[in-house]
Amino acid sequence: MDTGTVSRITGLPAGTLRYFRSTNQGPASFTLGRRVVYRRSEVERWIAEQEQTTRRGGSPEVA
Repeated sequence: MDTGTVSRITGLPAGTLRYFRSTNQGPASFTLGRRVVYRRSEVERWIAEQEQTTRRGGSPEVA
């Protein structure tokens, strides 16, 4: 997926994704030719990681 697609999925501005890339934050990306691309699985993993680290409230998980 390109930066625009990831921006639409996450709701983050493309500029924020570019900043994350330059500071090794955000979902993993790589270049394909001259294009920056993201694997869907990496974007989904990053979203799930954000959910786990920022979740508040709700029922506690049963171990």
